[in-house]
Amino acid sequence: QVQLVESGGGLVQPGGSLRLSCAASGILFRIFEMGWYRQAPGKERELVARIVTGGMATYGDFVKGRFTISRDNPQNTVYLQMNSLKPEDTAVYYCNAANSRLGRVHWGQGTQVTISS
Repeated sequence: QVQLVESGGGLVQPGGSLRLSCAASGILFRIFEMGWYRQAPGKERELVARIVTGGMATYGDFVKGRFTISRDNPQNTVYLQMNSLKPEDTAVYYCNAANSRLGRVHWGQGTQVTISS
C-alpha cells in the first residue's frame, strides 16, 4: 500500500518560514519524481515544486526563489523549505509521487499552511 504522509504545516506570520516533509512508503522512492502542489480555497491545484530522480528541480513562477525542494532517497522523504512566506501562500499543500513509465501517480492527504498575522 502506497502512503505519502505530509507533515510540517501550520500557522506562521508573514515573512516566516516552514519546512514541509513528505515520507513515502510502498514505492521504490528513488525512481519516482516527487513534487509539492497546493490548493487554496476556490482555486485550482497548482504546482509548487518538482524534483526529478536526478535531483533537478523546477518551481512555480510564484515561488521566485523563496522555496527549495529537496529529496533524501535513503530516507524516502521529500522536503519543501519555504521562506519569506506571504498570505497568498495559504493553501493545503499536497505531496505527489509520479512515474510516467510505470503510469503511476500518488497523492498525499495534504497539510494546511496558513500565513497570517
